[in-house]
Amino acid sequence: MQKTYHVDLAGLMRIYETNYAKMNALIPMEPSVGQTRSYQVSDMSYQLEIKEVTRYTTLVDVCQCDVRPVFPLPRMLVRLYHDARVAEVCSSEQISRVKPRYDYPNKKMMQKDEKFQLNQFLGEWLSFCLRHGISRTPIY
Repeated sequence: MQKTYHVDLAGLMRIYETNYAKMNALIPMEPSVGQTRSYQVSDMSYQLEIKEVTRYTTLVDVCQCDVRPVFPLPRMLVRLYHDARVAEVCSSEQISRVKPRYDYPNKKMMQKDEKFQLNQFLGEWLSFCLRHGISRTPIY
C-alpha cells in the first residue's frame, strides 16, 4: 500500500519566510511596477522585475539571463506577502499555477511535492546569488 503524501506546512512556511528575507535584500526598498534590477553572479546574470505592487503584496519576476543559454534557464513569479513576511513561488516555467500537491502519476509528471521543491530551489538560488559576488550595480 502506497503512503499518501501530506504537505509539510511547517517546513514550507520556513522556506517562505527565509525566501522573503532573501528577496527583500535584492529588491528596491520602495518598489514600483516596471522597476528592474539586474545582477552579475560569477559568469551568470539574473534579473528581478517588479510586476505588481499592492498595499500588502509585491509580485516579482525572477529569471536567470544568459546571452547564449545552453539549457533552459530558471524563471519564476514570486509573490511577497508583506503582512505575513513570506514569499511564495506562484508560477514557474510552464506551470501557470503551482498546486500544493499533485497526484502521482499525472499528465505533466509533476512531483507530489512540486510546490515545496520549487520554493526550496528559489531559496537555494537566492542564497547562491547573495553569497557569490552580487554586483549591486545593475547591468544593462
